[in-house]
Amino acid sequence: LNIEGMAEAGDKYACVCLGYMYDDGNGVNQNHSKAKEWFRKAAEQGDVDAQFNLGEMYFLGRGVNRNFSTAVEWYRKAA
Repeated sequence: LNIEGMAEAGDKYACVCLGYMYDDGNGVNQNHSKAKEWFRKAAEQGDVDAQFNLGEMYFLGRGVNRNFSTAVEWYRKAA
């Protein structure tokens, strides 16, 4: 399986990896909305890196509407 196939099958580490790839535009066209989707899939499985990255996205308004309270929620989950 490729990384996208693994992520679609629910592998949280593959989801985080795809999140980083889309967030940075590494190997794919940069797309913050897709990055958020992949980070969220991993975050909902308890991945702290993904939870922190979602917090950053909401804090900075990158790929989402800026929302400090949602950012804090994700930061707390990652802590």
